[in-house]
Amino acid sequence: MKLLVSALEPSSNLHLKEMLKYISDDVELVGIFDKNITQHKPLYDISDMAIMGVVDAIKKIRWFFKVANELVELAKDVDKILLMDGSGFNLPLAKKLKKAYPQKEIIYYILPQVWASRPKRVEKLEKYCDKLLGILPFEIEYYNKAQYVGHPLLDEITSHYEAKSGTITYMPGSRKAEITKLMPIFRELKKQLKEKKAILVIPKTLSQDKIDNWYGDISGFELSYDAQTSLAQSEFAFVCSGTATLEAALIGTPFTLAYIAKKIDFFIGTKIFGIKQIGLANIFLTRYNNTTLHNELLQEDVTVENLLKEYQNTNKELFAQKAKELRDYLSHGSSKNVADIICKEV
Repeated sequence: MKLLVSALEPSSNLHLKEMLKYISDDVELVGIFDKNITQHKPLYDISDMAIMGVVDAIKKIRWFFKVANELVELAKDVDKILLMDGSGFNLPLAKKLKKAYPQKEIIYYILPQVWASRPKRVEKLEKYCDKLLGILPFEIEYYNKAQYVGHPLLDEITSHYEAKSGTITYMPGSRKAEITKLMPIFRELKKQLKEKKAILVIPKTLSQDKIDNWYGDISGFELSYDAQTSLAQSEFAFVCSGTATLEAALIGTPFTLAYIAKKIDFFIGTKIFGIKQIGLANIFLTRYNNTTLHNELLQEDVTVENLLKEYQNTNKELFAQKAKELRDYLSHGSSKNVADIICKEV
């Protein structure tokens, strides 16, 4: 079997890596994915596809059209197609693929957040994709043919909160803009919490050159490349937005979200798309039972003083209760279910 994969984001590739554990070695992968997770060589590595915000996406738009056309050409020899997240690229790609190969099965795993913005994407997804695999129970109600397959993080998380005192974990994100905005604040915060051990989580994919240029002075931190273990062994964490917040929530480590976006991106998200929450755990719990798990400090509210208050005032017992509700809501992992769907009738 030959499978075309389009997985652009680091988080998608973590989920892809877990899913591949349940797929036979004789399945050949082609397309866009992390070159480090499989022996197969991608057409493009995910590092080639990285963008940060709306402005960066506009600058690269012509190149993305070129890449999409190359994937359509590559698809002529594959048996099935797997698109993961990244709807800005993958949804137009699905249209091109279905037009070129109407008989090839297109599977979309990790659906775009139509419940948050641009609900008209549902019609396109159902028109161009044969199977829609959702990782959130509530998103299925927006579609006619989507199915809930579980959440991949429940497969991937093996560590659980140990409630060790004296250790704080700092997670300033994985992109340059996130890291360079948060690190000066995190450095000052660490000084205020000088009696605490400070762990700085750095993505495994970053080169030493990027670490040196993006993070600045990190001499006072203990470096970690294992987010799960660091979170589990910390009494509290300060986490940038993204999958890391959900990871912390499912591990059970109390945390506060801290995020500083580009002003234009924040304006578009809040004023045009009407986004009110960015923490995934908060979004999910609000949908489930109209509660939240953690506080979100955004833009000018991300200050040393406010972060200190979060550490001092977070109700850890309530956090533990809400984190359990979240895990129960998501119920089970997705990796084996997705692998079974891909390999069915091949």
